[in-house]
Amino acid sequence: MHRTHEAIICLLVLGTVTVVYIITQILRSVVDLKGDTAILTSFEGSWLFRLCLNILGYATIFVPGFLIFKYVKKSNYLERTGPGCFPTAIRLCLAGPDPLISADGLQQATSQFSHAIQKPHSTMQEAILLVFCFLGLQLTYLTWGLLQEKIMTQEYVDSGGTKGHFTDSQFLVFVNRILAFVLSGLYIMFTRQPQHVAPLYKYVYCSFSNIMSSWCQYEALKYVSFPTQVLAKASKIIPVMIMGKIISRKKYEYYEYVTALLISVGMAFFMLGSADDHKGVAVTTFSGLILLASYMLFDSFTSNWQGELFSHYGMSSVQMMCGVNMFSCLFTTVSLAQQGGFLHSINFMAQFPKFVFDCLILSVCSAAGQLFIYYTIATFGPVVFVIIMTIRQGLAILLSCLIYQHHITAVGIVGVIVVFVSVFLRIYCNQRLRAIRKRAQAASSSKV
Repeated sequence: MHRTHEAIICLLVLGTVTVVYIITQILRSVVDLKGDTAILTSFEGSWLFRLCLNILGYATIFVPGFLIFKYVKKSNYLERTGPGCFPTAIRLCLAGPDPLISADGLQQATSQFSHAIQKPHSTMQEAILLVFCFLGLQLTYLTWGLLQEKIMTQEYVDSGGTKGHFTDSQFLVFVNRILAFVLSGLYIMFTRQPQHVAPLYKYVYCSFSNIMSSWCQYEALKYVSFPTQVLAKASKIIPVMIMGKIISRKKYEYYEYVTALLISVGMAFFMLGSADDHKGVAVTTFSGLILLASYMLFDSFTSNWQGELFSHYGMSSVQMMCGVNMFSCLFTTVSLAQQGGFLHSINFMAQFPKFVFDCLILSVCSAAGQLFIYYTIATFGPVVFVIIMTIRQGLAILLSCLIYQHHITAVGIVGVIVVFVSVFLRIYCNQRLRAIRKRAQAASSSKV
């Protein structure tokens, strides 16, 4: 009987993968993106078409996974089967490694891990660590941002003088995620971690949103300037609040709504002040705004979903990084293989060796930056991290304007100032509110 269930699961995988692959190939045959006489000639049509192909590639994982999940639940496969490689793999994906672990045991493991990584530091040691984290985040992410703009907007020239643009945003997502997965996996192997109890499929949702946010981020650089994109990232507090309302039913203070409104006003000033910097027609700018809005939507879902996983399963940040990047590698590998993206990118690498170097440094900065993020939050807390990253966003805009000669008017500069002042105001209000609440709790406990 067990063999029958396993055969059905295998057939579900083979059948759905085959169907999705055939649909993808039919769609590719309708419009040849490499041809000069493509049916979809507009930029807007091109990115929409690439997005459809990407989603079909991800469906190769999503659709069979969903069908297997439904079948396993309906047939009670995990309850009926015994030990073995196949049932163990299904159990890891759908139920977690050991569903019998109690909540007390999970909290104890997480608590032990927290005490293990927290070591007392002197004032001098904390200052050195803070400088180390600050410089590490600035170096990795400023370099990453500049290379990101260079790869997606600048021309590469080979030894023969031939020029070329790299256009496959999904390949850049893949190389970033594969290195991050390897580094986080190695970190987990050689350090003490809490016992992992979350079903692996829980990472699928934030992995997909993480891929889509990164893809929209790279793709948007074809239609808007890098400073516009950086300021949009500083403005993602607004969609994060909206997503927090939807997913976690969070309540916000009045100052959070005020600062969110100020950020919106600052972003509007910046967009008006830098409108003449956009090279293209209105449709191109509109496409860029859609991609930026999509980036903020997906990115806000990622952070909120990860927050729910942290609170429910108590995994470490590096375990989260490893799980999310594992599925990201799987999604992008399948999608690129279906579209022939690997071959196209490898040919581009062979023709333009400088792209290989830029791509490698981009991936190293992305993976190392993630490790710096988790270490900074674990050591100094989220407030210090937000301040450091806000400073980084301001420096990124300044460097991009200096290196790539982006023009921003006085109105645009006012918009930048309003956004960053609003972010710092939000941080200050958060800290003041927490201090007031702590004093109130201390006063009430002393009376008791």
